[in-house]
Amino acid sequence: MIRSKWITGPATDFTGDVLVSVTELTLNDFRRTPGAYRAGYTLSREWPRLPGAIGQWLWAEPSRRRLGSVSVWRDRTGLRGFVGLPAHVAIMRKYRDLGTTRATTWQAAEVDPQVIWRTADRWLKDRA
Repeated sequence: MIRSKWITGPATDFTGDVLVSVTELTLNDFRRTPGAYRAGYTLSREWPRLPGAIGQWLWAEPSRRRLGSVSVWRDRTGLRGFVGLPAHVAIMRKYRDLGTTRATTWQAAEVDPQVIWRTADRWLKDRA
C-alpha cells in the first residue's frame, strides 16, 4: 500500500475526542485508477482550508484498483462540510458507479496518528 505523508488541516492543534473517517474506492477496471487518484490528490489540496480538518492520509493500492483516505476531524460537522463540497460531490458523481465504495467512521479519544492509522489499516485489510 502506498500512503501519503500526514497532511495537516487548520484544526491540527485540536485536543480531545475526534472523528475518524476511512474511505475506500475499488474501481472496476485499471483504466480509471490514475484519474481517480489524481482527482483525490487534487481535492486534498483543499485540506488546509477545511473547517474542522485535523489531518489526513491518502492511500492507494494501484495493482488492486483500490484507493481512498483516512481523515481526522474535530466533529461530524467538519466531515459533513467536506462531503458537501462541490468538488467532492463532482468526484463522487464521476466515480461512484465505476466501482465499489466503502466507508466507516469512529470516535477516537485523541489524535494519535499511529493508533489511528493502525486501526484504519486493519479495517481496510478486513475485506481486502
